[in-house]
Amino acid sequence: MLSLSLRRRQGDFHMDVAFEAGSGITALYGRSGSGKTSVVNMVAGLSRPDSGRIVVDGKVLFDRDAGIDLPPEKRRLGYVFQEHRLFPHLSVEGNLVFGRNRVPPKDRRIDFDQVVEVLGIGHLLDRRPALLSGGEKQRVAIGRALLASPQILLMDEPLASLDGARKAELLPFIAALAQKFKLPILYVSHAMDEVLRLADTLVLMDGGRAAAVGPLEQLMSDPALRPLTGRYEAGAVIAATVASHDSAYGVTRLSFAGGTLVVSQAEMPVGAQVRVRIHARDIAIAIDPPERVSIRNVLPAVVTSVTAADSFLVDVVLSAGGAQLWGQITALAQAQLGLKPGMRVHALIKALTIARGDVAGRDRGSRQE
Repeated sequence: MLSLSLRRRQGDFHMDVAFEAGSGITALYGRSGSGKTSVVNMVAGLSRPDSGRIVVDGKVLFDRDAGIDLPPEKRRLGYVFQEHRLFPHLSVEGNLVFGRNRVPPKDRRIDFDQVVEVLGIGHLLDRRPALLSGGEKQRVAIGRALLASPQILLMDEPLASLDGARKAELLPFIAALAQKFKLPILYVSHAMDEVLRLADTLVLMDGGRAAAVGPLEQLMSDPALRPLTGRYEAGAVIAATVASHDSAYGVTRLSFAGGTLVVSQAEMPVGAQVRVRIHARDIAIAIDPPERVSIRNVLPAVVTSVTAADSFLVDVVLSAGGAQLWGQITALAQAQLGLKPGMRVHALIKALTIARGDVAGRDRGSRQE
């Protein structure tokens, strides 16, 4: 459990952040300059709040009123930066051992061999950092942080310097950490694809404040939070299970509370737990069930709310078997359809609009997601 309430003035910028997060991965998401890294640095003890309190797993790290301000080395935290910061003169094994040796033997609760296995770096132990790819360097940096047996792992945009292929390589390893090592993770990112894949709890940062805190599916599906989640990201996130693959047609069928979704074929095993992002702009709404239509996803739904997004667009929130969907239609379409809360409608979603990047694995018990 992480509990913090922090206030700090940095020139003209005022930080006033309070939230609590349980086990799993808590993602701090927001625009550049919203205060994400400042929060992590205050938790780590690299900068000092003007007032407030930080508690990790019952241990008070900072309490201005009580006069408690533990130095970074006493906070039992692991920190993975944007750049790997490995020691170039040490081998991979030497870098890992450095992390372990910082901890007294009696406090070492994370096993060296387990870290090597989970991160898939056994074949790299004799190499120097200069001979590693960017993704391999970050895996070693994560391993070094883990072997410090931290109470919480802090990760400040650890994938920001990597290309798309290296990010895709590293994401499954990060996703497995919280479950494998029973370790809460505070993860900073401005990339929604990372947050979608990793986060259990989402903290939306805005102007030095935690503007909204809650389960990712709940916050991403709330039209009122669109200014914080991003106009392009607007839409719902739903939990689903891989039901089957149809290689002959290149599609995957996903089972969720509202029925079945047909999407572009996903390289995930049947039974895998996934999250699906459905953009608001990709949902059409029909009063009557369409016949002989090319759209493969036609979902019965009930209108929950209808609100104006701007002068020309209308947000329509739908409930499909308990799963929340969010569509965006033109004001002209709304004038003609007359949608109202409680109306029974059909949500239409093209299979091709749900891209591979919009289906994120959630099975953290395996590195093959």
